[in-house]
Amino acid sequence: MASDSKEHQSNILKWAGNDGSFKRLPSTFRNSIEAGGQHPPEKGRYHLYVSHACPWANRTVIMRKLKGLEDFIDVSIVSPRMGSLGWPFKKADDYPGANDDPLYGSNHIRDLYFKANPEYGGRFTVPVLWDKELQTIVNNESSEIIRILNTAFNDQIPADKAALDFYPQELRGEIDALNEWVYDTVNNGVYKSGFATTQQAYDAAVTPLFASLDRLEGILKGKDYLIGDRLTEADIRLFTTIVRFDPVYHGHFKCNLGSIRHDYPELNRWLKNLYWNNPAFKDTINFDHIKTHYYWSHKQINPTGIVPAGPKLDIEPL
Repeated sequence: MASDSKEHQSNILKWAGNDGSFKRLPSTFRNSIEAGGQHPPEKGRYHLYVSHACPWANRTVIMRKLKGLEDFIDVSIVSPRMGSLGWPFKKADDYPGANDDPLYGSNHIRDLYFKANPEYGGRFTVPVLWDKELQTIVNNESSEIIRILNTAFNDQIPADKAALDFYPQELRGEIDALNEWVYDTVNNGVYKSGFATTQQAYDAAVTPLFASLDRLEGILKGKDYLIGDRLTEADIRLFTTIVRFDPVYHGHFKCNLGSIRHDYPELNRWLKNLYWNNPAFKDTINFDHIKTHYYWSHKQINPTGIVPAGPKLDIEPL
């Protein structure tokens, strides 16, 4: 099983089907943190492994900061240069801003997966929410981790942070509905465009991607947030894709029917407001790691590994 997993990691294009379209495999660790459960909400018990480059992992560190959980859950950052063995820690690739694994001295994220399950045969992805006491993975699905962090520690954090709810009951229907098509056509749509191995598969992905960007542009007209005139998880989930769009997806993933800064003024305004006005967004973005990961790691798309100099501004000022 391990050798099969290694091969999957060494060539991301093998996630494409016979028709050339990108097939994202589901996450496999899907437990939660809850009182009375296997993983109770205890300060210092959990560790979060992330990449600054990864939009899915980026969601979790934004939520961690919004909820004031920095003292509850430590974070380790992997190197952006993902090779044949997956995401490396500093020990295996001493890239600026990368950390060592403080718990086990691992070389790669894959080591944690095999520690949790020696017979593991899936992908070695980030984020990884780790239980230090049970020495296993709690969850590796970002959409679930952000909801865990949204509520799990509310009875232990200051009242002002506990009161922040980014998935409020009265808006859940709207949030879920928007998340569904944004995930398929935008969050995953950029990957379906970039990792397509046939013209037909690319065309089938890039057209709905830009149709959804047009739709989001209309939703945001005159508004600061996507739903309910307040910050919700819908904004967090979209932000991590849009902030990477012009620096990476526009060129590297061939998503070039338009750029955010030149063709989507409402989306661009929304993006800049979140980035420049809320430290939870700005402080969790590392454009060097973002650009290096995509251009260096995806040799099937960019065989030279050259990281481009532009854009001149990773994100425009307010």
